[in-house]
Amino acid sequence: MTIAKTLALRELAHARAGDNGDISNLSLTACHRKDYALLLREVTPERVRKHFEGVVHGSVTRYELPQLGALNFVMQQALGGGVTRSLALDAHGKCLGAALLAMESVVP
Repeated sequence: MTIAKTLALRELAHARAGDNGDISNLSLTACHRKDYALLLREVTPERVRKHFEGVVHGSVTRYELPQLGALNFVMQQALGGGVTRSLALDAHGKCLGAALLAMESVVP
């Protein structure tokens, strides 16, 4: 019998955030290569979109970078119109990387 536990992504990976207009770009890189398969399984575009519900109003596209053990998410309509139009405190969306690391995943 396998016992599963729930972990926040920050225990498995690190993240970086970038922006271009109203588009947020998040990279999620496994700390250990063995955890990349778990990230592939658990961190889907649908889960990321749900995690950022109310923040991301457009599509979420995932790009896989297996050689780096990383995933890249491009989130449309995620920054309140972009840096020059948004009244948000974090108009660049730099905190979104930290917010992604709070997402929980089930680990066997």
